[in-house]
Amino acid sequence: MLSIPWIELIAASLGALSVYWMTQQKPAAWPVGLLMVLLYVWIFYDARLYSEMLLQIIYVVLQIYGWWQWLRGGTQQQGRVVSSLSATGINQGLLIGASITLALGFSMSQYTDANLPWLDAALTGFSLVAQYWMAQKRLQCWLLWIVLDIIYVGMFISAELYLTAVLYLLFTALAIYGWLQWRGNLRLAI
Repeated sequence: MLSIPWIELIAASLGALSVYWMTQQKPAAWPVGLLMVLLYVWIFYDARLYSEMLLQIIYVVLQIYGWWQWLRGGTQQQGRVVSSLSATGINQGLLIGASITLALGFSMSQYTDANLPWLDAALTGFSLVAQYWMAQKRLQCWLLWIVLDIIYVGMFISAELYLTAVLYLLFTALAIYGWLQWRGNLRLAI
């Protein structure tokens, strides 16, 4: 019988709820996500996925930032609306993700006993970009999440975090759903 740690079950449940609410553009997704990332700090520390642990710590700040952006961000300070990035914006974001990957991957591979240091660093770097785009309600965040979530599934299986792997499989489906939902909102706004 497969043993499921209760803390991972709670974190996964909160994560699924948070991402579903993101697809629906509900600001309550952010505080629920905040609880999830606080739990995952401990889970990833225990699994020696240090880049993921660091990512969760940064997500604490990004959850608060995203919550504020969705409620008070934008030019009118009435909350963000779904928008699309320019090609330049996409390229800049991807360059930032690659830069974080190189710096973090080198550090984790040289100075820690991290499990999968380069893959973990790449997922961390590009997840930061996707999360920032999410806070800004950029449509492209969902496409980046789809790619990242698929890769995350494999990494979590290899780290024997099976419930989290299932969660990221669900995140992949939710990212596809989010893309379709937000794309529809963007078309209605045009």
